[in-house]
Amino acid sequence: MKKIEAIIRRSRFEDVKEALLAADIEWFSYYDVRGIGKTREGRIYRGVMYDTSSIERIMLSIVVRDKNVDKTVKAIMQAARTGEIGDGRIFIIPVDDSVRIRTGERGDISLYNAELEK
Repeated sequence: MKKIEAIIRRSRFEDVKEALLAADIEWFSYYDVRGIGKTREGRIYRGVMYDTSSIERIMLSIVVRDKNVDKTVKAIMQAARTGEIGDGRIFIIPVDDSVRIRTGERGDISLYNAELEK
């Protein structure tokens, strides 16, 4: 199992969500986050200088079986890419175990409904 964390542009969230659903990734968590990138610039609005180095993004958190890692990453990359600086990052982290609270199932089986996959 792997945990995939992706930081993407807010403007690309709906596209990424649709791409994940099309790739049969049925559940994930997401959070509004702020970060600081390489680009440091100020913008002037009505004579006042604003620091725009702090940028708003969405962080997706998805735990998938090993066989679904590549298609999940591919779906995120294709939907989130604009080709400009600031498209985001994807992190792939090993997961030792998972437990479904309702049934006590552990491991891969806790991530999906086996009876629906038959």
